[in-house]
Amino acid sequence: MSWQSIIVSLSDAYSLVIVIYVLLSWFPMGGIIQQVRDALGVICEPYLKLFKRIIPPIGGMVDITPIIALLVLQFGVRFIVSLF
Repeated sequence: MSWQSIIVSLSDAYSLVIVIYVLLSWFPMGGIIQQVRDALGVICEPYLKLFKRIIPPIGGMVDITPIIALLVLQFGVRFIVSLF
């Protein structure tokens, strides 16, 4: 297994964590869902905050920063891996 495939696998896993974190925001908070979301927030929020500073919510309610963050992560990692 090369280092490129390890990096791509890690970025894919992190992308999945971000997707789960975002999907959990659709459910009522409380109990185990709140605990899982808080734990994932510790992992996801530092990266997502980079984009939330730049991209305002659309219409004041719709937050597209996770979509932009996932695109930047996926394209960025694959671009860097393709250079080496």
